[in-house]
Parts: sequence; C-alpha cells; structure tokens
Amino acid sequence: MSNKNTPENKQKLNMTSTIAYAIGSSGANASFYMINNYLMLFYTDIVGLAASAISLIMLIARIWDAANDPMMGIIEDRTKTKLGKFRPWLIVGPPFLALFNLLTFTVFPLQGTAKVLVCGICYIGAGMAYTVVQVAINGLVNRITDDSQAKMKVISIAQIANQLGQVAIAAVLMPVILHFSGSDVANARGYFWGTLFVCIVTVPMIWISAWKCREISTEETPVQAAGTKEKKSLLKSLKLTFSNDQLVVAVASTFLSCVAIIGRFALLSYYIIYVVGSYTLIAPVFSIMSLAQMVGNVPLPYVTAKFGKKKTYIVCNLITACLLVLLFFVSSAPSNAVIIGISAVIGFLSACSSITYSFVCDCVEYGDWKYGIRDDGLAFSIMSFGVKLATAITGAIGAPLLVAAGYVANQAQAPGTVTAINGIVNLAPAVILVIAMLPLFRYKLDQKMMDQVTQELIVRRSGAKNE
Repeated sequence: MSNKNTPENKQKLNMTSTIAYAIGSSGANASFYMINNYLMLFYTDIVGLAASAISLIMLIARIWDAANDPMMGIIEDRTKTKLGKFRPWLIVGPPFLALFNLLTFTVFPLQGTAKVLVCGICYIGAGMAYTVVQVAINGLVNRITDDSQAKMKVISIAQIANQLGQVAIAAVLMPVILHFSGSDVANARGYFWGTLFVCIVTVPMIWISAWKCREISTEETPVQAAGTKEKKSLLKSLKLTFSNDQLVVAVASTFLSCVAIIGRFALLSYYIIYVVGSYTLIAPVFSIMSLAQMVGNVPLPYVTAKFGKKKTYIVCNLITACLLVLLFFVSSAPSNAVIIGISAVIGFLSACSSITYSFVCDCVEYGDWKYGIRDDGLAFSIMSFGVKLATAITGAIGAPLLVAAGYVANQAQAPGTVTAINGIVNLAPAVILVIAMLPLFRYKLDQKMMDQVTQELIVRRSGAKNE
C-alpha cells in the first residue's frame, strides 16, 4: 500500500471555512480580554478586594483547572450530534461565557467573606465557560480537514486574526469604558458596559465558526490488531492519551517554552525601566513585538511546508535564545533602536508558537492511527492546562525573584540588582528555551509520517464503512 496521501483522498478545505474559523478563534480569544487585562484592577480599585483574597481566588481557580480542563475535553469528545462534536459547544457555550463575564464585572452589595465567595464563583464560572469554548474552537481545527499542512495554514491565519482582534479591542475598549463611566476615571458602571460591549461583539463571531465550519467524519478507527471496537471508559481515555508519547513530548516542550516566554513578558517592563533605563520605551517594545509576531504568522505555513514544522520550531526558538543572550550584553546600548530592533526579530520568531497547535493536531491523528483512540478535546485541554500551569508558575515566582534580586519599588536599583533583573528577563528564558527544545528530538511526526498516518486512516475508515 502506498504511503502517499493522494489528493482525491484528502478532505479539501475551502476559504469560507478558513475565514469562519479565524473569526471564531479571534472571538473566543477576545472574549476573555476583560478578565485577562482588567480584572486585577477591577478587583482592587472597584470591588475593593485585598491582595490576599485575590491570590486565594486565583489559586483555587488554577487548582480547579487541573480537573476541569481534561474533564471538559472528555465531555466534548463524547458529544455525538448531527453537527459533530465541537460545533454544538460553540453554539451553547458563548451565551454562558457572556453571562459569567458580566457577573464577574458586576459589583454586588456584599462585604467580607460573602463578597470574596461571590467574586470567586463568578470568576471560576467564567473560566469554566471559557474552557468550553476554547476546547471546542481548538478541537474544531482538527475536524475541518485531515490535511496536516492545511491545518497549519488555518492555525496561522487564525493567529493573525487573534492578534488583529487584540489590537482592535485594545484600541476601543478603554474609550468605551470611560464613556459609560461618565468620567476620565473608570468606575463600576463603565466596566460592566465595557464587558457587555465585548460580549456583543464576540458571541456572534464564535457563532460564525459554528455555522460555517463543517466537521468531517473522523470517527475513531481501531487498529487492525484490536479486532472489534470496544467502548472507552474515562480512565482508558486518559491512560491512552498519556501513553501517546508524541503528545507528551509536544505538551512538555510547549509547557517549558511558555514558562520562558510568559515569564519574560511578565517581567519585561522591569527590564526596560531599570536595565535599559527608559519608561517611554515600554510601549514601543511591546507594540513592535506584537506587530512583528502577527507579520511572522504570514509566511509560517510556507516555511513549515518547505522545512518541516519541527525544524522550523526548533530553529526559531534557538535563534530567539541567542538573541536573548545578545540583549543581556547590549542592554546599555546608546541607541534604543538596538533594543527595539532585536525585540522586533524576537517578536517575529515568536510566531512559531502557532506550530504547537499543529503539533497537537498531528498527535491526535497519530493516536487514532496507533491506538485507535481519537480524543481531540482531551488532547487540546491538556495543552491548555499546560499553558495555564506555566502562567500560574511564572506568576507565582516573578515577584519573589525580584525580591531575591534586591529590587526596591520606585527607586534607583543597585548595580547588582540591575544585572540580576537583566539575567532573569533574558538569560533565564534563553536557557529554558534551549531546554524546551530537547524533548522534540523524540518527536517524529514529520510530513512523510503524517502522510502515511492520514492515508492509512482513510483506508481504515473506508473499510469500516463497507463492513
């Protein structure tokens, strides 16, 4: 049997589905914008929660994520409707996400423990609703085509849409909040109506992906040696998913990469202020990195098609690590253009993070081929939890690292502290990025392998239909 995946066997992906998916992905990503960017400020300045109460809410939410993410992945994987597995959740999930977003940015007439409890319930509820939508939108990309490289193209376009959406909503949201606040200072009314504005925009965007993205038939195909297919238990799904060595490798590499990148971004402002010595450089650096990342997604499908996803991902991250080391040594350069230029290249290369979603898509196909199990939602929920765990870890260790470096707020820092901050923001992420690439030397799902996997799955499904 030929390993070549012939054109007639591959499911074609039309531009309508690609655009619809990108719109839905952008909507899902933007739906949590208020919580990601304004919740802390809302809690401290509007609700009046103490820092200890906020930390407790965040801790409980992250612990719950450890169970909720895989659980939601399994539930969506077991959904069987005429619309498919994931599209129904993209229809019913967004209204609940909108509801809990609004409740999260509502000031209830409560005090003390009751106020903390209600805030925690609303925030965790919003997180659960977001998980429903995010698992579905991530899983959907693996159901609209069986062509590995086509998925890479869809993911890249979706990432560009996500970044455009972030730029657009960042530009208009605060003016909307201030307008409804009736002041040049945001208040509770402004935050509520700003959240409602986000919900009105993003819910229809997510629904568009459910409307226009049709799932192809990709039922699990038992391996030939397995004989008749048996019904999977939840425990078996988890066991087989974690026995997928390629998925474990991809998630491990992604987790470590996120620790490096997310941790660096959390402390990057300290580096610019105290090492480079310029408050005014913060906005240009962050803006140019975001813009460069968006531009970097444009050639990504073509680069990965020519050189392979694994090689592209490793090379981009290793070059980034080298540039971070370079930044450590040129931080006191007389021209800010050097810092901005290097940051732009780092931002451009960071577009390679889109490849990790394609890794998971390929790992799902591989799991179906090798084990006869296809849990798209569970695989993406594990990836999602890895990213959340990296965010939680970097958020927890960032402040202690600054304290250990001798940082004192709003004061000129000692030379040793400046060097330590430089090392934390540049050298430490460089080392972690290099370590993050090591697991990928065991990753074997190149295009040749995926062509074989896809072709054999097509033959199995065809044979199953004829039985």
